[in-house]
Amino acid sequence: MKKIETDVIVVAGGLSGLAAAIAAAENGVRVTVFEKSNTTGGAANMGMGPLGVGSSIQKAHMVSLTPGEAFRKHMHFTHYRVDARMVRDYYFKSGDTIDWLMDMGVEFYPPQRAFSAPENTRAYSDGEFTWHPVKPEGGGLPGPRAATSMIKKMTEKAVELGVEIIFETPANKIIMENGEAVGIFAKNKAGEEIEARAKAVILATGGFGDNPQMIKEETGYEFGKTIFNFAIPGMKGDGIKMAWEVGAGHTSCNMELMYQLPDNMNHFILDGAFRQPCLWVNKLGQRFMPEDQIANTTFTGNAITVQPGSVAYSIFDSKLLKKYKKKGGDIPSHVHPHDLYDHFDEQWERDIEAGYEPIAQADTIEELAEKMGIDVEGLVAQVEEYNDMCDQGYDELFEKDRGYMQSIEKGPFYCCRQNVGAYGSIGGILINHKTEVMTGDYKVIPGLYAVGTDACNIFGDSYPFILSGNTMGFCLNSGRIAGENASAELNEFS
Repeated sequence: MKKIETDVIVVAGGLSGLAAAIAAAENGVRVTVFEKSNTTGGAANMGMGPLGVGSSIQKAHMVSLTPGEAFRKHMHFTHYRVDARMVRDYYFKSGDTIDWLMDMGVEFYPPQRAFSAPENTRAYSDGEFTWHPVKPEGGGLPGPRAATSMIKKMTEKAVELGVEIIFETPANKIIMENGEAVGIFAKNKAGEEIEARAKAVILATGGFGDNPQMIKEETGYEFGKTIFNFAIPGMKGDGIKMAWEVGAGHTSCNMELMYQLPDNMNHFILDGAFRQPCLWVNKLGQRFMPEDQIANTTFTGNAITVQPGSVAYSIFDSKLLKKYKKKGGDIPSHVHPHDLYDHFDEQWERDIEAGYEPIAQADTIEELAEKMGIDVEGLVAQVEEYNDMCDQGYDELFEKDRGYMQSIEKGPFYCCRQNVGAYGSIGGILINHKTEVMTGDYKVIPGLYAVGTDACNIFGDSYPFILSGNTMGFCLNSGRIAGENASAELNEFS
């Protein structure tokens, strides 16, 4: 068995793990990262940018939100059912973390207030400009995977500081002695067993979004049936299970809900094209929310999950499609391409021809309902009622924004089933505001830390969309907090 001695072990080199490794190495300690894949970044490679409050970029763009104000908004949103000290420390560190990244060479666009946020959309009336989209390498507009340029800069910084990153070598067990975490066991690609010893172990394995069994056991959702979350390869809940094995307390495990199509990335144009405030119904054919809110993916995901069958249907007619092709969608998006309707026909015809099950086209509402499995009488009645309200210019049911009251009356009609999705899992390991792992009775397990989605329990039951960038923001800042605290502990006793 190969043996390694270091000061701090970081289990996984995703966003939170890299932040922890850099922060610890900046304080002069030896850091070794064990990463199961052949690259760094993990799920963050699909992301666009983190939250920051009080950054130099915000100040330059006259964004006056303070960390204290963000803390209060967050706590009100979660009804104080989260760790206030953790939330407080996170927000007060977040602005400096953006500047910390800029010192590494990371470039950001001006702060934004969510993934699609036109000023006149009531869903964002209380949203804040906290999201810092990363400039992609080589330039261009921000979009999915833009954050890979940030990961590259962070990885370069870690290597510059002497951090050892051991790829394709997953950790599988925490070594405990006298109640303290003193290292890990791992196995490399060749099958060689490794015993690594250190004064501190930081778990940063990214949750369990790629573990259908764990998703069902911990959240009740069934992957591929009632939820279609991003399943980043390798996110098996390794760190959570290792922590629980040595006595870590359990916290509520949730999925970070949103909504999307099955096999989303291969149907990306359609996914974006139907995220519009047209007519949204459930299997009974009934509207279930004001459609001007659908850009808030968290609230929409929440709403869909309590509908019959946990599905919804987005419907527009040929008249609306013609408008979208000419002027673009009513709600723009930073995530989906701005010219997506220029490519709509091509992907629509391809997917109809291939029999892609979540979509249908029909010449009548009755035929559309039958093809999609929606109650025919219910949908016909709902369309009639909705069109009457559109003629009046007022939504008597949900008070939908008048600007989006556009009737559904001219065939052919287009429909897309919307499923509950999730960016990944959140929660699992009980930590304190220093990111130290605690037992179920809130006693610190010396030498053991957990960060990122393995331990994120600050969202309550819903992602706080009013303060966007929170997922990546918590990963970065919890990782940085852990790295600083672990290295400070070592330096104090060295």
